[in-house]
Amino acid sequence: MNKYAIAIAVKTQYIDRQSEPENDRYWFSYTIDISNTGSLPAKLLSRYWLITDANGKAQEVRGEGVVGEQPYLRPGEHFEYTSSTVLETPVGSMEGRYQMVADDGEPFHASIPLFCLAKPHALH
Repeated sequence: MNKYAIAIAVKTQYIDRQSEPENDRYWFSYTIDISNTGSLPAKLLSRYWLITDANGKAQEVRGEGVVGEQPYLRPGEHFEYTSSTVLETPVGSMEGRYQMVADDGEPFHASIPLFCLAKPHALH
C-alpha cells in the first residue's frame, strides 16, 4: 500500500437560480470527496485550482485549506465539501491539486483530475 495516497471524487451541478446567461454568468457547484487511501494519516494544507471556460479564459485560485478547513484524514477516512464557481460560458473545466503533509512530515500533492462544468443540454 502506498503511504501517500489520496482518492478524489467530484460531483458537479449547474445552479440555474444564481446564473444570469444574459450577463454571461453561469454558476456551478462542485462537491469534492477526499479519501485517504494510503497507510499514513495526512493533513490538507492548501489548494490550487485551474478553472477554464469555453473561450479558453483561465483563472488560477490558490489558498489555504478548503472551505475554511484543513482536514486531517487517517487511513480510510474521508472529507466532503461543496463549493462553487462562476464562468462566463455555459461550459468549462476545472483541475488542480491539494498540498498535503503526512504524519511522517513528508509533503506531497494529491491531484484533482480534470472535470467538466456544463449547463444541462449545453453539450451534445
